[in-house]
Amino acid sequence: MVEEGKEIIESIQAGPVRDAALIGGAQKVEHYEIAAYGTLAALAKQLGYKDALKLLLETLAEEKATDEKLTRLAEQGGNQRAAREQKAA
Repeated sequence: MVEEGKEIIESIQAGPVRDAALIGGAQKVEHYEIAAYGTLAALAKQLGYKDALKLLLETLAEEKATDEKLTRLAEQGGNQRAAREQKAA
């Protein structure tokens, strides 16, 4: 995923299209982390690791909040500006 981000930066001119692509890349990372922490939390629950479960659920909530912020960022204009720029090109 880091390599994909580097490729985006190297291959897409700075501007709304690159911004939209980087937001999408960041969301891929968040989704990966959400899946990982969700899986670990389920395992901790099954094993009775209450302290670990609490921490994992807190981290999971943080990752979900970050994903929601990225979604709002994209919806508040990032993707629309990128679409307009692509149409104008």
